[in-house]
Amino acid sequence: MTTRLEQAFTEASKLSPKEQDAFADWVLAELHSKKKWDKLFANSQEELSKLASETLAEHHKGQTKKLNPDRL
Repeated sequence: MTTRLEQAFTEASKLSPKEQDAFADWVLAELHSKKKWDKLFANSQEELSKLASETLAEHHKGQTKKLNPDRL
């Protein structure tokens, strides 16, 4: 365990039991979510590659617009 993680758990151990359980639920949910997204991305590389190729083709044909972050 890293020093930073030990610090986090030391601080979490100062919380009430109810808050500790909520913290544990949050950490576990985050870890499961990351694993889920990693798996989804790993299984979608072919589709993502296809979409990227289509997008680049549209861009080369002049069918795209420059993104304006202020208008999102």
